[in-house]
Amino acid sequence: MKVSVTIARILVGVLFIFSGLIKAIDPLGLTYKMQEFFEVWGRDGYFTWLMNWVYNYAFIFSVIMITLEIVLGVALLTGWKKKLILRLLLLLMLFFTFLTSYVLFSGKIATCGCFGDCIPITPIQTFTKDIILLLLIIFLLYGEKYVVPLFKNMVPGALVFLSVVAVILLQAHVVKHLPLKDCLPFKKGNDLLKLRLMPADAIPDKFENSFIYKKNNEQKTFTVDKLPDSSWTYIDRKQILVKKGKNNVPLINDFSLTDSAGVDATETLLSQSGDYYLFFLKDMESSTVKWSTAFINLWQKAKQQNKPLYIVTADKAAANHFFNELNKYNLPIYTCDATAIKTAARANPTLFLMKGPVVQGKWSWADIGEAVKELKIMK
Repeated sequence: MKVSVTIARILVGVLFIFSGLIKAIDPLGLTYKMQEFFEVWGRDGYFTWLMNWVYNYAFIFSVIMITLEIVLGVALLTGWKKKLILRLLLLLMLFFTFLTSYVLFSGKIATCGCFGDCIPITPIQTFTKDIILLLLIIFLLYGEKYVVPLFKNMVPGALVFLSVVAVILLQAHVVKHLPLKDCLPFKKGNDLLKLRLMPADAIPDKFENSFIYKKNNEQKTFTVDKLPDSSWTYIDRKQILVKKGKNNVPLINDFSLTDSAGVDATETLLSQSGDYYLFFLKDMESSTVKWSTAFINLWQKAKQQNKPLYIVTADKAAANHFFNELNKYNLPIYTCDATAIKTAARANPTLFLMKGPVVQGKWSWADIGEAVKELKIMK
């Protein structure tokens, strides 16, 4: 029994720490996933007012959830306050199982984001994992007396405290300086135009059409191979998904750049030869003071290098006012969906160095000045 409890303890503790760390390197990813849950639940009428409220605080909840996951894993391994920790683990695991079951059985959310974007797993795999973890935690509660501290005195508590500080500092760092590991389609070295294409091995969804006709007071549905004669009047057509396809969504499927005339300029802009810069700015809500000086240096360096600099934003009016009307940078501004920008640029704003459609480098607003200063973005 003691050996079994020890093995279960190690498995649960290590998996909680690993799962938390995977999300801690990109806490905004979990933030956006939480917002997706809140948005779906609010739209479906589940405590709409509450969902709208918590939506605005998703980042705080994300940081707390990631920190709690790692700290509980550390506490379990060290044996600190085992009664409290095992019960918190049970509550958290019940909550995770509820989320993954909702993803699996509702079909309204593609993934739960349990291992972030770096390790995507299917809803059924996630749900199975959570059931196993739940059973292991219940087993640990049953064998609670065998969960003994690894160290004496205050060492376990000190390790738990250090883990809290470390994971919060890690999340603060990556929010300011971009994720430690970029697992998204817009990472350095990727060809954005190629990733907008349908995968070569894509299998499309298979649909069947049915047609609704009416004759006198009778209304019937017909298949395409058994349509009625001309005495029937056509009413409507329904499309039914017969077989779900596979791998039929491009890795980049919602990224488009619209110019000032309202024309989709994505292909034209990304197909140009030579180097150029894309300055992603989701909105102007973030204080411009923190990045305005770095941007001036970037703008001057781009002019010296004779490399185009483009602004990509979801808030075109505000961006045009700041860059062109107020500061006379006279820069072309392209509009892009805010969700696509959040995927491409985790920090607001973020600089891309491009060569044609290929990403050569990425820097958050906090690193642009240093990159320019050290000539890291010069060719």
